[in-house]
Amino acid sequence: MLQVLWLRPMTVHWTDWYRWADLRIDARSSPNAPQPPNRPGVYEAKVRDATTRLTIGKASNLRMRVKQGLVKGKTRHSSGDDIRAGEDMSKVLVRWALTDRPAAVEEELHRLYKHKHKRLPKYTDVT
Repeated sequence: MLQVLWLRPMTVHWTDWYRWADLRIDARSSPNAPQPPNRPGVYEAKVRDATTRLTIGKASNLRMRVKQGLVKGKTRHSSGDDIRAGEDMSKVLVRWALTDRPAAVEEELHRLYKHKHKRLPKYTDVT
């Protein structure tokens, strides 16, 4: 049996880019610190002024995945250790976007990135 799926277009509204160091700040002690929400979405990290990305990922909970995993290393993250070890953290920026379909959006972001740059982001192994 053949089934055809028509996926609806998805719009991604990115946040501003936030400095890695600002994401390390505990939001409980600094209410103005950037805080990824406890919601599903996608995220990207890059070096300031670069057109390429260090990683593009998905999350069922952006706060846990980005802040606790990627940035702080308190939870396991596939790219976090490598980025922290291999980059000048004073130049790394992170942004995110909410979506109810993070896996589909991540897959499309990877496809578009690979089409433009002929490879996945520097610290992204698989899509």
